[in-house]
Amino acid sequence: MDATEHINYQRIEAAIEYIRDNFRGQPNLDEVAEKIHLSPSHFQRLFQDWAGTSPKKFLQYISIEHAKQLINEDRQLSLFDVAHETGLSSTSRLHDLFVTIEGMTPAEYKNGGKDLQINFEFSESPFGNVIVASTPKGICYMAFDSNPEKALNDLVAKFPNASFSRQTDELQKNALKIFEHDWNHPQQVKLHLKGTDFQLKVWESLLKIPLGHLATYGKIAEAIHQPTASRAVGTAIGSNPVAFLIPCHRVIQSSGVFGGYMWGPTRKTAIIGWEHAQINSSDETL
Repeated sequence: MDATEHINYQRIEAAIEYIRDNFRGQPNLDEVAEKIHLSPSHFQRLFQDWAGTSPKKFLQYISIEHAKQLINEDRQLSLFDVAHETGLSSTSRLHDLFVTIEGMTPAEYKNGGKDLQINFEFSESPFGNVIVASTPKGICYMAFDSNPEKALNDLVAKFPNASFSRQTDELQKNALKIFEHDWNHPQQVKLHLKGTDFQLKVWESLLKIPLGHLATYGKIAEAIHQPTASRAVGTAIGSNPVAFLIPCHRVIQSSGVFGGYMWGPTRKTAIIGWEHAQINSSDETL
């Protein structure tokens, strides 16, 4: 990401954070543009280019006041229904992008990746720089981080006994296609994950949440047939080693609040809005 792209991302990040923090006041285009020191027209174009939708539509999307009202009026109404009625989700042909999981053996898990050869590379995304890593079996790690040294240290900490090589492979290229705006031909991606049986079940369940849809921790617990394990599900989601590909950003609180995210709540809001924009863009071309 060059200097201009980095500055533009920071501007959009600041705009999204402002909208997220002030959605109850429904700030207009001029107000948000002023906060990031751009003219309204320049801000409109920049936001449209980055998110694929207008600031106004993005504001409408992340506004959850109506969703909360519906939940309070009818506790029996599912969050999926609430989200649908308030525009928080949409059906999409893209939900057939499924990622196959091949968990590491107990021995691999125990010995910290001994004898594993891991390739890694740094890349750009609409949400900042990422590090992506792969074994011969699949993607084993992906994280957002603007600091390459820290990103690599975090990767090594996950697999302290593995061998690392900075090089790009087809597995990584395939995985990074998920950030492209042309979603008409999604590629299958294989994952090679280090986790407990419970974590793997949770992560696999996350893969079944279609693009543009949201789930709650309770819904994920029900999906893995452990309805009382919402807290444990939250812990497993917080341990997700593969950002974006395993969509932990699609899990929100039962109240409708987006909640926390390992790579920052502002980035989570941005990703949810961006995915919604991709659906809108795809629907408009049908």
